[in-house]
Amino acid sequence: MNEGKAQKQVNKNISPALLEEAYAALYIIQDGLISYVNQQFCDLLGYKNSGELIDRPFLDLVHPSDRFLVKLDESGTKSKDFQDSHPVRFLRKSGKSQWMMVKEIFSVYQEGTAIVGCLFDVTRLKNNMEYLDASLRRYETILNDVEVQLGEMDLEGNITFVNDAVCKMWKLPRAELLGKNYEKYVSDETKKRFSEVYRNVFKTRLPVKNIIFEVTDHKGVVRTIEKSISLARDAEGLISGFHMVTRDITERKEAENKLIEHRSRLEAIFGSVKDAIITVDPDLRVIEANKSMDNICGITVGQIVDRQFFECKFPCSRACGEVLRQILENEVAVKEYKIECEHQLRPQQVVSVSSSPLRDGHGNFMGAVMVIRDITLLRDVERELRERNQFQNLVGRNKTMQNIYRLLEDLANLDTTVLITGESGTGKELVARALHYSGNRAFKPFTTVNCSALAESLLESELFGHVKGAFTGAIKDRLGRFETANGGTIFLDEIGDISPLIQLKLLRVLQEKEFERVGESTSRKVDARVIASTNKDLREKVKNGEFRQDLYYRLKVVEVVLPSLQERLEDIPLLVDHFRVIFNQRFGKNIEGISREVLGRFMDYSWPGNVRELEHVIEHAFVLCHSGLITIEQIPAEIRNITPSESQIRQKTKLKAPREKEEIINALKKTGWNKAKAARLLGIGRRTIYRKIDVHRIEKEQV
Repeated sequence: MNEGKAQKQVNKNISPALLEEAYAALYIIQDGLISYVNQQFCDLLGYKNSGELIDRPFLDLVHPSDRFLVKLDESGTKSKDFQDSHPVRFLRKSGKSQWMMVKEIFSVYQEGTAIVGCLFDVTRLKNNMEYLDASLRRYETILNDVEVQLGEMDLEGNITFVNDAVCKMWKLPRAELLGKNYEKYVSDETKKRFSEVYRNVFKTRLPVKNIIFEVTDHKGVVRTIEKSISLARDAEGLISGFHMVTRDITERKEAENKLIEHRSRLEAIFGSVKDAIITVDPDLRVIEANKSMDNICGITVGQIVDRQFFECKFPCSRACGEVLRQILENEVAVKEYKIECEHQLRPQQVVSVSSSPLRDGHGNFMGAVMVIRDITLLRDVERELRERNQFQNLVGRNKTMQNIYRLLEDLANLDTTVLITGESGTGKELVARALHYSGNRAFKPFTTVNCSALAESLLESELFGHVKGAFTGAIKDRLGRFETANGGTIFLDEIGDISPLIQLKLLRVLQEKEFERVGESTSRKVDARVIASTNKDLREKVKNGEFRQDLYYRLKVVEVVLPSLQERLEDIPLLVDHFRVIFNQRFGKNIEGISREVLGRFMDYSWPGNVRELEHVIEHAFVLCHSGLITIEQIPAEIRNITPSESQIRQKTKLKAPREKEEIINALKKTGWNKAKAARLLGIGRRTIYRKIDVHRIEKEQV
């Protein structure tokens, strides 16, 4: 169809040329059919020319969902729902929808009626409006989801906006709050405080933040809130009211008050404790200290708080600072570490130091706390008690053992080489450990080497290490035990079994404090205290040419000779009780002791394995014992089958008269005045202990 002929004549007074010149997309509809469109209309919907559109139903160009907006009745007039100016989705020739703003008017001609309209592309505007609507809904959701209470009010105090959190706190619906004056919902006292703050914000034009109020709502409920207030302005920048951000901090404030109260109690305790207490951060900066620092350490709190520990002017050696340093490095607690202070004003002062890591609620390391107790006055008493019972893990009141304890105390803080001799099972390694852990090397390594367990070549590598390729199988460098013990102690067990080559190399270490790794020609320095032990007669081995004399004298600077258990039978009850405590914890039992008959067998037995054998016998009995007392049936047969006479038992178990009262009192102390248990501990009958308590006039108050 020719385009020119296709356009219907609708009004002789309207020039088609004039319509074509218009910038708008124009159309004319007659009887529901398109009778005219200009080229702008065609371009807008993707048609080449009007010939593709003339005589087509106009509704074919409208999206099906929007046709009700442009539906025409049979007379050619608009339906009652028709709108003069409205957005409608039109269909492009490609089928894609496009938003148009439609403007239409009726026109009456001689030939009939027609609708004259124009289209404006509003797709971008429509998309922007939808985006803004979605953003508005999203922001409304966010505002209502936050727990912080957000609100606005005008200059008269009328509420213009609240989020859900406000409604939740006041337990009122939004509809009841909006438009109402805030004064309706608070007490008179709260009104007064609020008014002062709002007036100040209005007057100064400055916001206020985190003002804390105690508010009473209309129901009489008192809550603590934290409020921030700023001015609200309209589109022209004029002040229109106030923005309010509110947090309900009632629970937080209650928790803070409890913390303050708790801290006050702790500070009262902290200040009243007689021990000196000091806390430091990971950089050794002092955080807190109590008043007892002055009494014990001779320095006031003000002289050390907020200062680095080693920069503080303590009138002593500050040896306790090394304990703190170890805690910060290793994060391992130290308990009751004794220090001679070398105090300028108190030369004999001795303190006991305990220190632990400080951690926050999440377990993060945040420093250390140290407690310093002055034990100067207790030192002699402590030595006496330790002398009577034990030293470190060594147990016994035998006179020989007491002498050994005193010797170990003298040796503890020295670097002197020590040779420990005695039969197998007498506790030589325990002595070595006691020396190490009671001395100034206690926080350094303690390394043990069994010299009889390895061949010469392996022992050399074990002691001194080797370099890669030193021998077959040496695939990488390896540290020797002397290097791992550097700064601490190395314990050479069974030293009498080492070869001449190892003897020579060991002699060099003792003389020069240096050694060479296997396969290496470079000497290495070492600082390790050497403690050796043997169950052999080294003097005899020296005479026979089996052990170097110079090494023997280097090792035997001080010799500690341990007695066999046969030589200290009186220690058996104490040792039995010592092992009883250990095995009760290990096996989860509550065994109170051994029967008198078992004690008699123990006193008659020769104990070739010494204390170690006794320990194993007690462990054996613990496995079999299911009552409160170990009986004869639960000890090994070789001990059970000994048949001593009653007189022998009495001879070996009777209490020594000069110390009888003291031993009974000690037993009663240990058993909490339980006479039956005390009798078992002493190896005597219940009647006997009752009689002796009467004889010695022992009162419970003495215990």
